[in-house]
Amino acid sequence: MRIISGQNRGTKLNTLEGEETRPTLDRVKESLFNIIQVKLEEESIVVLDLFAGSGALGLESLSRGASKAIFCDKFGKAIDVINKNVDKTRNYEKAVVLKCSYENALDKLKLENISLDIIFLDPPYESNYYQKALEKIKEYNLLKEDGIIILETDDKDRIIKIIDSKYFDIYDVRKYGRVSLIFLNRKG
Repeated sequence: MRIISGQNRGTKLNTLEGEETRPTLDRVKESLFNIIQVKLEEESIVVLDLFAGSGALGLESLSRGASKAIFCDKFGKAIDVINKNVDKTRNYEKAVVLKCSYENALDKLKLENISLDIIFLDPPYESNYYQKALEKIKEYNLLKEDGIIILETDDKDRIIKIIDSKYFDIYDVRKYGRVSLIFLNRKG
């Protein structure tokens, strides 16, 4: 796995070993970032990489112009890998790494009154974390008015059913093999 574009282009990232993780494939990541590149070029973009794993999505965002990336994972091995990758890309000043559950991370962001431009939501596919995370993001008003959420899933129909259509609009869905990316923004 590597950084595809931007100031850290070509940097090989450390990855997590084991079957409990599934990094976003380079071809999916490249397509994803081609879609959101214009957003990353805006000023002072803050990104949340929830369920960060190796931190590849947040680090790609920083490489392409985001001003800050917040990485959250509850597993110590993931945090070690994220920190190594932050060191490798020299993004110390722009990266915040949280070792906690996604609920605690969202609680912390609310307490710190942080508003997010881009949220990557890539939990274990079979979990109910998608719905719970989206509910907290909505309840805490963490997504800026023009912000976006990108969900990665292998069951787009199940995930589309749980999205609160009173608060979120699905503005794009892309399928890459068995993986789908669902792009959301706030209604209004």
